[in-house]
Amino acid sequence: MATTRPPLTRDRILEAGIRLADEGGIESVTMRKLGQALGVEAMSLYNHVAGKDEILDGLGDLVMREFELPPPNGDWESSLRRLAVSAHDALIRHPWAASLLVSPARRIPTRMRYIDAVCGCLRTAGFSPEATFHAYHAIDSHILGFTLWELGHAMPDVSKDAIEEFLRTLPRDEYPHLAEHVDQHLHGTNRDDQPEFEFGLDLILDGFKRLR
Repeated sequence: MATTRPPLTRDRILEAGIRLADEGGIESVTMRKLGQALGVEAMSLYNHVAGKDEILDGLGDLVMREFELPPPNGDWESSLRRLAVSAHDALIRHPWAASLLVSPARRIPTRMRYIDAVCGCLRTAGFSPEATFHAYHAIDSHILGFTLWELGHAMPDVSKDAIEEFLRTLPRDEYPHLAEHVDQHLHGTNRDDQPEFEFGLDLILDGFKRLR
């Protein structure tokens, strides 16, 4: 008996798009590949979306729905910390998304709600308009900038043996601090109980307290 295919909808197109992006990067999200993934002709997608730009905006929107936005009347510090950690976790799960979200060409409704919620959290907590402006950019740039840095510096193919060989051949007298830094990458530090993202985040939040 033939299997009935579920009807094509915008939500199904976006769900297929996020799977494609997670598996092969944002470059793999094309109308042709989306059609293949959904078992339809690419042209039929245009009955539900205007084109690829709408799909990319929709994918960014889906990822940002995974961010835990500050509640209207919550504690500002714990609310911003939860937001930042949840956003970083979501962007690591979808490693293509950070670059998409920083693109000025994207018009993503959830990003507008995110900006409004963060600024509202700070203003409700008593930050001045000027302090809120700078604080928003500090936390947003840490979320997006650190994630892009982390993804760009990921070295899955570099083995422990390769790092040890680098240290053996490194002239330590000439580069003592570099050697110390690489050694910490290899053996860890006394702060390994706290992820680097959260270490930087807590420094920023401590700075917010003084600013407030």
